[in-house]
Amino acid sequence: MHKLVLGIEYDGSAYCGWQRQTHSPSVQAQLEQALSYVANEPVELICAGRTDTAVHACEQVVHFVTRVERNNRSWLLGANCRLPKDIRILWVAPIQKSFHARFSAIARSYRYIIQNSSVPGALLHDKVSWEHCDLDAKLMHEAAQQLVGQHDFDAFRASGCQAKSPVRTIEYLNVSRQGEFIYLDIKANAFLHHMVRNIAGSLMSIGQGAQTVDWLQQVLRSKDRRQAAKTGSAAGLYFVQAFYPNEFVLPQVTRKPRFF
Repeated sequence: MHKLVLGIEYDGSAYCGWQRQTHSPSVQAQLEQALSYVANEPVELICAGRTDTAVHACEQVVHFVTRVERNNRSWLLGANCRLPKDIRILWVAPIQKSFHARFSAIARSYRYIIQNSSVPGALLHDKVSWEHCDLDAKLMHEAAQQLVGQHDFDAFRASGCQAKSPVRTIEYLNVSRQGEFIYLDIKANAFLHHMVRNIAGSLMSIGQGAQTVDWLQQVLRSKDRRQAAKTGSAAGLYFVQAFYPNEFVLPQVTRKPRFF
């Protein structure tokens, strides 16, 4: 038995999320079916971070264990030929048995994209969130810095979140504007369910002047989800990258989505 690690890019618009479901198509099921065809035996994948319905990934990291011998090119080309056009394997590599896509990860990063325009774009309707009110990206960035560091993020997680602890450490949370697009880039040791989208919704409330910069600190301290703004659209969220200790050398080729 040996272990392989893969980098996966996907458009989540047509899927119920990463995790395999009986009632809806999932990214995991599509990948497992394609890889099982190449292996000629069942393949079960473990991912770095499960994404929700309609959420995208620039470089999701997954692993699986197999007894089948194939070269990296055969896994890559053979599986990609069996995948729909909105899912692609970017790379395949052997990895030591101690590696675990989820539990070995020491941090993860996401990008949230907002199209700030009077009319929502037809071509990007499932690729970005949209807000018609003018947003002040500088105010949003200023407010976001209050969330950097280790905090209890109870106020920014979904009611159904199953994480045992709401404490997470955000390494950075940057907000920038390029034309009509606003980018939220966040990196943390781990994330709660809907954490990024809930933060994005509250930052948009500040950006449009409905709330003050200091209000975000009040929400954080309240530990009450009802005090925060509405959840941001799933369409704007991208899983960007998973980070691992130096002992694991992965051929990562992360490409952040950008629109102008």
